[in-house]
Amino acid sequence: MALNLVIQSVTDRIVTRSKATRESYLKRTRAAYGKKVERSHLGCTNLAHAFAAMPELEKHRLKEAARPNLAIVSSYNDMLSAHQPLAAYPSLIKQAAFAAGGTAQFAGGVPAMCDGVTQGETGMELSLFSRDVIAMATAIALSHQMFDAAVYLGVCDKIVPGLLIGALSFGHLPAVFVPAGPMGTGISNSDKAHTRQLFAQGKVGRAELLESESQSYHGPGTCTFYGTANSNQMLMEIMGLHLPGAAFVPPNTPLREALTRAAAQRAIALGAQGQEFTPVAEVISEKAIVNGIVGLLATGGSTNHTLHLVAIARAAGIAINWDDFSELSGVVPLLARVYPNGGADVNHFHAAGGIGLVIAELLKAGLLHNDVKTAAGDGLQRYTQEPYLNEGKLAWRPVTAESLDRNVIRPASDPFSTDGGLKLLQGNLGRAMIKVSAVKPEHRTVQAPALVFDCQEALLNAYQRGELARDFVAVVRYQGPGANGMPELHKLTPALSVLQDQGFKVALVTDGRMSGASGKVPAAIHVSPEALAGGPLSRVQDGDIIRLDAETGVLCVLEPANWLERPSAQVDVQAHATGFGRELFASARKNVGTAESGAMTFEHPDWAPGLSTMSIHVSEKL
Repeated sequence: MALNLVIQSVTDRIVTRSKATRESYLKRTRAAYGKKVERSHLGCTNLAHAFAAMPELEKHRLKEAARPNLAIVSSYNDMLSAHQPLAAYPSLIKQAAFAAGGTAQFAGGVPAMCDGVTQGETGMELSLFSRDVIAMATAIALSHQMFDAAVYLGVCDKIVPGLLIGALSFGHLPAVFVPAGPMGTGISNSDKAHTRQLFAQGKVGRAELLESESQSYHGPGTCTFYGTANSNQMLMEIMGLHLPGAAFVPPNTPLREALTRAAAQRAIALGAQGQEFTPVAEVISEKAIVNGIVGLLATGGSTNHTLHLVAIARAAGIAINWDDFSELSGVVPLLARVYPNGGADVNHFHAAGGIGLVIAELLKAGLLHNDVKTAAGDGLQRYTQEPYLNEGKLAWRPVTAESLDRNVIRPASDPFSTDGGLKLLQGNLGRAMIKVSAVKPEHRTVQAPALVFDCQEALLNAYQRGELARDFVAVVRYQGPGANGMPELHKLTPALSVLQDQGFKVALVTDGRMSGASGKVPAAIHVSPEALAGGPLSRVQDGDIIRLDAETGVLCVLEPANWLERPSAQVDVQAHATGFGRELFASARKNVGTAESGAMTFEHPDWAPGLSTMSIHVSEKL
C-alpha cells in the first residue's frame, strides 16, 4: 500500500527541519568511513597495549591488522534481573566473532540503574541523567580506535537510549543491539495493581505487598509489563538495530543463545571490510525515527520516549518535536493491548504474534517506511519474520498472518483505537504530553480546582490524611530536569487511581515524568517550560480552575484571569543538590535542556548552543 499522506508529510517536515544538522552529522561521520580496519591506524606501541592480555590466537589475528574486531559494550550487572543474563554474552560473542573470521573484545561497561528499584527514592533523581552518562561511557569504550563494529548489550529504561546516543557519536561503526529477553510470566498485572491499591488504602500491609511484588518480579529477564524497558526493545527492532524477532525471546534458552551468536556474526558482516557495510549513522535516518514513533504509538509504549527519541534523533542530527508525535498519533491506530494498556504481558504479546505481526500490519496499512537500512539488510519487511531453531540451527520464517489473540493484537483494519493515544497538550500552562491509551474516554477531560504540591511526598501525605476526597487537578511542580533531575512520579498512580475509582474527577499536571507504566489517570507530564525556569506552572495556586482536555489538546488555567501576573513561587531546591551522589550532577542540572528537546545535558556539535527543539517548533510557527 502507498505510504499514508500524514506519515509522508511529517517525514518531509522532519527532513526539511533537519537539513543543516543532518548534513553536518553525515559529513563528519562519512569522513571516518574507510576500508582499513580501525586498529591499522594505531602505532605499534598503542596496538601492543590494546592486545597485550588477549589469548594467543586472538592476539595473532589482531597483529595481522586485517581482520575485523568487534567492540562489546555491556550494561551487565547481577542486581538487576533484566541485565543479569548478559553475563554469559561476551564469551558467546567472542566465540561467534572468531568463527566468522574476526575477533571481539569487551570494550567497556556502562552503568545500569533501575527505576523500579529507585522509584520514589533519592536515587531516582540520578535516573534521567544516567542516560547521558551511559552515552559518554559508550563513547569512552569505543575511543581506542580498535573496533570495526560494535554489539551493544542493554535492556532497560535509560540504558538503551544512552547506548544508542553513544553509538551515534561513532556513527561510522555498524551497530547491532542484543537484548536479554523477558522473565517468565508471574501473577496477573491486574492482581498486582489491585494489591498496590489496597496497600495505598491501608487495607493490606507491607508483607502482603512484598509477596505480590515478588510474584511479579521473580526471575532473570526484563519486567513483563510494557514499560520503558520493553518499549526500548520494540524500538530497536522497528528501527532496524536488532536481528528480526529478537526482542522478546526469553533468556537462558537455546534460541536466545543462537540469536546472540548470530548478532556477533552479523556485526562482522556489516563492517567496512565486508560486502554489506552498514554504519549506524545510515540506519538511524529520518525515516527510521518516524518508524520508531509509529511503533511507539501503535503499541501504546512508554511516554519516556517522548524524551529519549528526541535525544536519539538529535544525536543523529535529526530534529523532532512533540507536534510530530501528536500528528502521527492522529493517524496511527493502536494495535496492541499490553499492560498497563491491557491485561496481557509481553510474553502473551509475543506469543500472539509480537512485534513482527505489528510491523506487518503497519506496513500493509502504509504506516511505516519500508525503504530503510537495517542491521538485517535493506528493507523493514525483513522484520516481519520470526526466528526459530531448525534442527538446532537458527532460521527465520514469516510471522503468523493473523493475530493469535485479538484481545492482545488486532489488525490495522480493526484496531483497538483509531489513534495512537499519545497527544500534545498546550495552552497557557505550556506544552505537555499525555498518554490516553489506558485512560477511559469519560476520564479524558477534567476541569477542577488545582491542589498544588512541590513534591510527590506532599501529595501522598495529603492522601493519607484523607484530604483528597474531592474533584481536583494535582499540580506537582519543581520536578523538571533542572530542579531535581526529573524523577518518575509513579508512586502517585495507586492513590490517584483509588480516588478516580471512588467517583472523583482527578488528574495530574507535572513538569516531572511518570513511568513507562503510565496508567488510567489522566496525566499531563513533561510540562515545559518547567517551574524552576519560571514556567507558568510556578504561578499556579490552590483553587485555580484548571482544564485538562485530552480530546481537544488543551491544558490551561481558566480562572482567575490575572493568574499569570503573579510572581513565581519560591521553592528551595537545594535539598535536592547534595547527598546520594546528587552533588556530582550539579552541572547536569544547570545545563540540561528542556523536556521537549530531549532533556540532554550536553550540546551536540551539530546544534547551535542553546538550540532546543522547542525553539525550532516556535520558529516553524512564525
